[in-house]
Amino acid sequence: MKYAFLLLLFSMTYSYSQTDEEAIISLLEKESSTWRSGDVEAHASCWSIQPYSRIFVSMANGNSIDVPPTMMINPPEYMVGKGGTSKNSNYKMNISDNHAWVTHDEESTNTDGVTNYTYEMRILEKIDGSWKLVGQSIHPRNMD
Repeated sequence: MKYAFLLLLFSMTYSYSQTDEEAIISLLEKESSTWRSGDVEAHASCWSIQPYSRIFVSMANGNSIDVPPTMMINPPEYMVGKGGTSKNSNYKMNISDNHAWVTHDEESTNTDGVTNYTYEMRILEKIDGSWKLVGQSIHPRNMD
């Protein structure tokens, strides 16, 4: 009986974590694709801007940009919707209650066929039962 209870407890814990992992990956895939497609409303729905939200982007030339978080929910037209594809891989995450951080690699190809590779760290919170991005840090990587 004791072992059956422990097995049930373990399986419930694993399935809860797995569901959160799948929900987070789905959100990150949606966030990437909606940015490229220009679906500003769907992209904004992936985010919850908080007073502590930060977005850091490293540039290939060594400079960095501290992007205003509001650009994720209300970007200028020239920044989104240019098309292309993205593929995220190598997900690693830590989920603790309603907070998570995730790292992954992204391969983005624009409509001209130029591919860029980045390392990304995403900070998420579960708000009203749904995972939302609250911050991120993006860094270029070479594939040479």
